[in-house]
Amino acid sequence: MLSTEALSKTYGEIYLSKLSKCFNKKIYQKIDLLALDLLNAWENKKSIFLCGNGGSGANAIHIANDLLYGSGACGGGTKLPGLRVEALTANQGIITCLSNDVGYENVFSHQLKVKGERGDLLIALSGSGNSQNIINAINTAKEIGIKSYAILGFKGGKCLEICDQSIHVEIDDMQIAEDAQTIIGHICMQWLTKNKIKNLRPI
Repeated sequence: MLSTEALSKTYGEIYLSKLSKCFNKKIYQKIDLLALDLLNAWENKKSIFLCGNGGSGANAIHIANDLLYGSGACGGGTKLPGLRVEALTANQGIITCLSNDVGYENVFSHQLKVKGERGDLLIALSGSGNSQNIINAINTAKEIGIKSYAILGFKGGKCLEICDQSIHVEIDDMQIAEDAQTIIGHICMQWLTKNKIKNLRPI
C-alpha cells in the first residue's frame, strides 16, 4: 500500500507532466499574439474584458487583477497605470440581476453591449467551449467590433469555431485546463512588465 507521501508524489508527477505537455510551439505562438494585442490595448487605452464560469470565472478575476495592477507595478522602477481591464464575473449584483432578468446565457453579452466599444478586447475562458453565455459573449463582441480570444480545453467546442483567436489547450481535464488559463495570464503579465508603455504617466 502506498504511503500518503508516495501517493501524492505519484499524482503530482502525473499531474505536472500532463500540464507541461499542454504547452508547445503552437500554443506559445498564440500566447505571443495575445500578449501583443494586450500591449496594443494598453498603449491605445482600450478596454479588456474577461469572462468565464466557475473556476474559469474566478480565473478571469485573477487575471484582471494581474493586468490592472501587476503589469504596471511589478518589475521594479516607477509604478505605471496598468491595463483597462474588467472581469465580467466580478460583480455579484450585476450577475444575479442579469441572470434573473435577461437569463444567465446573456450575463456577459449584455455587459459587453453596455460597456464595450470597437477596438476593445475580449478574453473568454472556457473548458468545454460550449457554454452558451461564452458563445453569446463572443458573438456580441463580433457585432461591436471587439476582437475575441478564447482560452479553451477539451475539444474547444463551438467557441473554437467562432472566436477570432483561440489558445486551445487540448486536454480532457478541467483542472489542468483551468491551470493553463492562469499560466497563460501570468506569462502575458510578466512579458508586459518587461515591455511597459514608456509614455504612461506614473502613479
